[in-house]
Amino acid sequence: MNVVVIDYGSGNLRSAAKALERVGARVNVTADPKAVAAADRIVLPGVGAFADCRAGLDGVPGLTDALRLAAIERRRPFLGVCVGMQLMATRGLEHGVHDGLDWIEGDVVPIVVGPPLKVPHMGWNELLPCRPVHPLLDGLGANTHVYFVHGYEMRPLDASVRIAETDHGGRMVAAVARENLAGTQFHPEKSQAAGLRLLENFLSWRP
Repeated sequence: MNVVVIDYGSGNLRSAAKALERVGARVNVTADPKAVAAADRIVLPGVGAFADCRAGLDGVPGLTDALRLAAIERRRPFLGVCVGMQLMATRGLEHGVHDGLDWIEGDVVPIVVGPPLKVPHMGWNELLPCRPVHPLLDGLGANTHVYFVHGYEMRPLDASVRIAETDHGGRMVAAVARENLAGTQFHPEKSQAAGLRLLENFLSWRP
């Protein structure tokens, strides 16, 4: 199975690739649009500001088009991680208004919490799967904790795309999915056994 991790100048790519390799994937870390278009599965990581990540994608000639061809037209399984998930939204409202890929209608907005909670939401928190449990979350039951680092949250307009939430001063999206598209706000590559299980589920997912 040819799994492409997209290299566009954002994210801890080696950690993501090593985690995927641990669960049996043959991983190609690349920004080559031809490789992205030909991929069996695609992982889009992302760390930092929404606008910078979008600019990084758009800064590689042909990459955004190849991503759309593979994920939208050819319906290859796609996993966005952290800002990679947020980029699927319509807009990001971090330091202005910035266009996302608009694959999942909704905005990415600042997390607002009261004391003693802090922003960014950083560290281990409980994963709360929505019902019915999505195949990507198979085996991740009650008391599963995963690792988050984010100051912004996705607010999808269609509640049915929420496949998991977490609680940080209120419920917020931890994972989304629609058809062959999925994303996690948490970092599977930093979430130890739970993260590896999710990546293993992604490799066997048949949307």
